Amino acid sequence: MLSSIEALAFDLDGTLVDSLPDLAAAANAMREHFGLAQLSAERVASHVGDGLAKLVHRTLTDEKDGVAETARWEAGLAFFARYYREHLADLTRPYEGVVEALQLLRAKRLPLAVVTNKPAAFAVPLLEQLGLAEHFSLILGGDSLPEKKPSALPLVHTAEVFGVSPDKLAMVGDSINDVLSARAAGCPVVAVSYGYGSLADGDADATVGNLVELYDLLKNT
Repeated sequence: MLSSIEALAFDLDGTLVDSLPDLAAAANAMREHFGLAQLSAERVASHVGDGLAKLVHRTLTDEKDGVAETARWEAGLAFFARYYREHLADLTRPYEGVVEALQLLRAKRLPLAVVTNKPAAFAVPLLEQLGLAEHFSLILGGDSLPEKKPSALPLVHTAEVFGVSPDKLAMVGDSINDVLSARAAGCPVVAVSYGYGSLADGDADATVGNLVELYDLLKNT
């Protein structure tokens, strides 16, 4: 399925960048604001992946399916968004090999997209601040379309924008939402072995430990 790829879509957090230090700092600043105990970075990582609204619910309740009381959630969301906007890239960095991989893929003239559940108001400036935005022809946040991953819509839309069929668009990510979105859209999916997700063997069509390995997977295209 990877032998005739014409475009690629990348998840952001846990795939392109390690944003956990800044996400954890924002979550814990919010919890401190409400007089709650601090969470470990690993615990915050377990709550990442379904967008900002759910991240705030989860980090306020410290439960994967937790739902905070409405007034507290609204106040927490406002606090988190304000704090995180001011500290987007304090400690966030691209993973090893990301910059080199994007340069190699651009040299192959493959259109590249970011498809993330992070709101676009954070995703775009984060990519800009890290010097990565220039590599991507399209950046979709979790609020850019009526539905986000695991819906098929973001990848179907990306394929339409790039003028390719979904089976020619590879999704690269670290979470089950990336896999489910790709499967629903009819896209092949490449998992990264690092990140915050917990993908099992066989969930994806291929797995890489460094995005530079994508070049070798696609070099015969």
